[in-house]
Amino acid sequence: MTANYATNISAQNMGNIADVLGLKPVVLAPMAGVTDAPFRAAVRSFGPALVYSEMVASAELLRDRRSAALRLKADGAAGPLAIQLAGREPGALAEAARIAEAEGAILIDINMGCPAKKVVGGLCGSALMREPDLARALVRAVIAAVSVPVTVKMRLGWDEQDRNAPELARQLESEGVQAVAVHGRTRAQFYEGPADWSFIARVKAAVTIPVLANGDVRGTEDAKNILQVSGADGVMIGRGAFGRPWVIAQMQAALDGAPVPADPPDAVKWQTALRQYRAALSHYGIDLGRRVVRKHLGWYAESANAGKELRDALVRAADPEPLLMRLAGVLQSEAA
Repeated sequence: MTANYATNISAQNMGNIADVLGLKPVVLAPMAGVTDAPFRAAVRSFGPALVYSEMVASAELLRDRRSAALRLKADGAAGPLAIQLAGREPGALAEAARIAEAEGAILIDINMGCPAKKVVGGLCGSALMREPDLARALVRAVIAAVSVPVTVKMRLGWDEQDRNAPELARQLESEGVQAVAVHGRTRAQFYEGPADWSFIARVKAAVTIPVLANGDVRGTEDAKNILQVSGADGVMIGRGAFGRPWVIAQMQAALDGAPVPADPPDAVKWQTALRQYRAALSHYGIDLGRRVVRKHLGWYAESANAGKELRDALVRAADPEPLLMRLAGVLQSEAA
């Protein structure tokens, strides 16, 4: 069920991010533990322009950790991949960016927005918003190391008393960043309270590069409203895509003024879940794959309005494939 208005945007024409966003301004956000290759492939099947990898820690990648390498792995579907890196040591981040570019990244994004205690405790992610000089040094190092565009994802600021996103975005633009994505909450908020879309407008006013707005975007009306309120050039969808890889195509159609595709029938939702399940086993191996994909199966169950009993059966099953096949209407002979 691929959207019939999908546009083929290749690495060759990613150099001008503004042009890409002008064509297809709805992109999949980088989300740790979520936007792995199997999920990205599911999202791509519905026709977005650009998807982001999970956050990859530069130090972990340079230690050649298998888990970091898996996050860089392409999803096997046509279309460009942006790879998000995290770190606070310019040399290490630059080397990680070189590796990511060699692996096929057509865009490197630097994480300055993750609020997780583990990340912030390492003085990475949104902690960098409190260190603008280091943030600028990181950007300079990465831009010097790669030939692809470099972008940054950030929050409004550290807390309500330090909403410095407009000034930081302006500084990073002066270093050569080609776009910024802004989540409409401070680090102190984590994911609590409504996202402040109107403050993103201040970031947009402070820079000339494209701005992507993020936070509380769950449906087509949200996508239209966040662009209207923020004046941003694009929409970055995160948690709203959980178990709903088709929602980006719906948002894109709404912004294009085209007919919005209806939610897929439940059988198609389960077929998508089954493909992602099988892709996860291939990507991670059987044991790890089943553990990683469990949460996705729960989200698909919620999307299909499945009852608690069915959801629990999928999430807890040692091998949920037979149940997924029945739900998807897939014949046993097609299992291979």
